[in-house]
This record gives sequence, C-alpha cells and structure tokens, in this order.
Amino acid sequence: MRQYFDSQLKELNKSLQNMGSLCEDCITCATQALLTGSSELGDKAIELEHETDICEREIQSLCMKILYTQQPVARDLKTVSAALKMITDLERIGDQGSDIAELLRHTSIDIRSNSSHIAAMADATIKMVTGSVDAFVRHDAQLAVQVARQDDEVDALFTQVKDDVLTMITSGEKHDRNFAEQVLDTLMIAKYLERIGDHAVNVTEAVRMGLGETEEN
Repeated sequence: MRQYFDSQLKELNKSLQNMGSLCEDCITCATQALLTGSSELGDKAIELEHETDICEREIQSLCMKILYTQQPVARDLKTVSAALKMITDLERIGDQGSDIAELLRHTSIDIRSNSSHIAAMADATIKMVTGSVDAFVRHDAQLAVQVARQDDEVDALFTQVKDDVLTMITSGEKHDRNFAEQVLDTLMIAKYLERIGDHAVNVTEAVRMGLGETEEN
C-alpha cells in the first residue's frame, strides 16, 4: 500500500513540475512577445495558459484521489495540502502571463527601445517560479527561503520601471494619447510581473507549510 502511495506522490511531483514549466514558458512567451513584437509568441502564451488550467484540474483530481483513498498520515497530508495551495498560485501565474499577451493584442505599445528593466523583471520572476517548484519537489525549505528573498529584486525592478516611465513623461517632448496609453500599458505589464513574483512567494510558503516549517524557522 505504501509503495502505491509513494508512486502517487511521485506522480504529483511530476505533474507539479510540468505545471511549473508551463507557467515558465507562458511568462517567457508573453515577455518575448512584448520585447520583439511577435504576435505568434503572444498567441502561444495564451495557449499555454489554457494548458495550465487543464493541468490544475488534473492535479486537483489526483490530490483528491490521494486524500480519499490513501488516508495519508500527518506529514503526507501536509504535502498534499501544500500541493493544492501551490496550484492555485501557479494557475494565477499563468493568468498573469496570459494577461500580458492579451494586453499586447489591444495596444500599440512598443518599449523595445526602453525595455531593460522589464526584461530583467521577466527573467527574475521566471527564476522565482522555477525555484519555488524545485523547492517543493526537492523538499528543500532553504531553497524556498532563498526564492522568497528574490522578490526584493523584482520589487526593486518594478520601482525602476516606474522611474523609467516618469522620465519618459517629464522628458519635455510633446505627448499624445497614444503615448499616454503606452505609459499606462507599460506600468500594467510591470505590475503583472510584480504579481507573478508575489505568487511565487506564496508557492514557497506552501512548500514550507508542507515541510512543517514556520516563519521563525
């Protein structure tokens, strides 16, 4: 019986890794669409978000199956409960990536000439998502703590994006409605990326919960 239960936990880990990879790919496609102007990459990001929704439902089903048929002991119960909490945030990470791609469908935004901080935010959030899922699979509380601390970098980059936008606004050039829309869209995209970082932090908290860790640990 325990051997079968362990095989289910391995399946759960594999599914979570897959969902995390889908989220990473979604963010990557969305931000590359932003930086290159590729509508194909934007469409791919939206498609990947739909796949994360499917993956979320499959993991929910597996977790319920484990809970109903295996009667897990306290430690294993924490693991399954943490997985259920994680997939909620992973699904929202996918949503944020899709939101960026959707925004690009309805805007003339072009930040390719002033995109270094947006690109850095994207890289940092992708690393956070990857690290948070790895921490769960490895049962590594220390890695979870390290990933959570990386959110400070994302927040700092968000502040830099806001400063970039202020510089654009106060540059002295004549601005029209299209410029104003681009400014707002740039801030919106940066906010989406900042939220992705927050959700990755939530995943690390779920990891620590599954390992019986507390903030004081």
